Amino acid sequence: MSDQTRQKATVFVGGLSNEVTPHTLHDAFIPFGEIVDVSLPKPELASSKDPHRGFGYVEFSLAEDAREAIDNMDQAELYGRVIKCNQAKPQKDASERLGSRTAVWEQEGYATKYNVTDGDGNAPDGQDGEPEDPMQGLEGLDVAGPRLQ
Repeated sequence: MSDQTRQKATVFVGGLSNEVTPHTLHDAFIPFGEIVDVSLPKPELASSKDPHRGFGYVEFSLAEDAREAIDNMDQAELYGRVIKCNQAKPQKDASERLGSRTAVWEQEGYATKYNVTDGDGNAPDGQDGEPEDPMQGLEGLDVAGPRLQ
């Protein structure tokens, strides 16, 4: 199964109670079709006492089964909490902008896209001309008061 087909057959389930296990999630979604995999991501902090991060993924063998599960289970109640079901989005690369661990201005292509100068105040490669003097046009403003004619 290709990654795109697999992604279309995967359902994101959010708002899960701590009592939910992979087995209970499997049992809740089995009426909609054959389930290939159920995953509940662990908390990022090892010191956390939560069994999962409050969301999970249910992968079906067919994309139609996933759509049916979303239609029927979105806003349903599971262990006293209203759950949210959507088609799973692809996992972000580390190099993507928002949410990445690299600063936006350090990412490849940022300087050329936004015409940013390098650390020496020089224009990026390929641009002609000197940097503009911020004090240009301010001559004669160092004297306060009315001007004598």
